[in-house]
Amino acid sequence: MKRIRRAMNQWLTQQAQLPKDVIYDYPRMTLIGHIHLYIENHKGLKQFQDHQIIVNQNDGQIIIVGKNLVIKNLLKQEIVIEGTIISVTQKPLEG
Repeated sequence: MKRIRRAMNQWLTQQAQLPKDVIYDYPRMTLIGHIHLYIENHKGLKQFQDHQIIVNQNDGQIIIVGKNLVIKNLLKQEIVIEGTIISVTQKPLEG
């Protein structure tokens, strides 16, 4: 079943020219300077502190490190983070 799904996803990205982030359910991140981060297609907030925010995604986590971080907007599919953003990293699921 996984082979069929993988083949269908590949066909959709190649033949139908659909973006991979849509087909594979990847998060889309937009960083503006070092003060504003917009994340679409997240799977929830795991941890919030003013110096670190951890956001769940399908296959792992997004870790945002900074200073004076605040969540300006939190919706089911999108999150807006502001503050002095030092780093944004993705950590895959272990196992």
